[in-house]
Amino acid sequence: MIRLLIADDSALMRKLLEGIFTAEGDFDIRMARNGDEALELVRAFDPQVVTLDVQMPGMDGLTCLSRIMIEAPRPVVMISSLTADGAEATLEAIELGAVDFIAKPGGAVSLEIDRLRPLLVEKVRAASSARIRRTLRLTERVRHQMSGAGLASRPRARRAPSQSGVKADMKSWSAMLPGLVLVGTSTGGPAALDTVLPQLPADFPWPVLVAQHLPASFTGPFAKRLDRECHLDVVEVNKPMPLRPGTIYIGKGDADVMVAPRAAGVIAMSVPAKASYLWHPSVERMVASALDHLEASRLVGVMLTGMGNDGAEAMKRLRLTGGRTIAEAESSAVVWGMPGELVKNGGAEKVRSLEDIAETIIEMVNSCAAG
Repeated sequence: MIRLLIADDSALMRKLLEGIFTAEGDFDIRMARNGDEALELVRAFDPQVVTLDVQMPGMDGLTCLSRIMIEAPRPVVMISSLTADGAEATLEAIELGAVDFIAKPGGAVSLEIDRLRPLLVEKVRAASSARIRRTLRLTERVRHQMSGAGLASRPRARRAPSQSGVKADMKSWSAMLPGLVLVGTSTGGPAALDTVLPQLPADFPWPVLVAQHLPASFTGPFAKRLDRECHLDVVEVNKPMPLRPGTIYIGKGDADVMVAPRAAGVIAMSVPAKASYLWHPSVERMVASALDHLEASRLVGVMLTGMGNDGAEAMKRLRLTGGRTIAEAESSAVVWGMPGELVKNGGAEKVRSLEDIAETIIEMVNSCAAG
């Protein structure tokens, strides 16, 4: 049996969530109405996974999460609204150690919950066996949040602004875009990206394109948060954008991000999500589009933590056609689904723990530039 604690101030939500997980037959469930009750049950019931509402009276979800992560760390899935405020709170929760989040149903909750049932169960099951990583910055983040000081940004150096308005024909792509790093991730990805991307130096010579499974209302705030942490500029791909060194591009949520040619060079663009791909932004579609328009030898694929197998086949093809690939090691991944599939299918050239991935990216890019 999986011990599950559901903390929500809404009696209706508690009843609906309890019904969903009781019907699964292998969950032992306890309920909490607020953060104080949740903390008491964490100590008494010792749940394997907690679902935690962001907005609760008294001790709110973020404060409760902070206490859990300091006193008794365990997998926590946040229940969040898709509003701008909900996105900011959820991203802060992930920085504080939450494994994943579930979008709170809007409108007729009792009707919407049935639509979300498979995703709810999948995410909570995955979280119950997720690996909780105490990164070097976690305690610092938690204490900042609890003290009301906010999250501290790391000092960073920026590269000099590149020239704008440069025109080129198709034959100039190599000069304008020497190569491209493609990063795919899902569950646990925001925290993993927050570890890897700030380690890339200001003079990193290739652009970085990221497909992180998130809703549309989350990717803009997420890009802004990363921009405060990274030496490189970080932007959301919300319109066609030329791919330039010095920039990290975050694919817009609830859509797919693709590489495409234009007269002025290679661009990243957001396109409507395609139903044949299960997750969005699709890692598979992003990598496939890059292979359609760039030589594999100019690509480095990086697969970080996440449920499922999105991108494993395309990254395998990238490696087999001359590209370089890195998979996050099982020892550091929150969920070793996506990187595990890449390792199992033979598509991972290197398997590295999260803390070593940025260094490996830099080594690969430097090797490509020298070769």
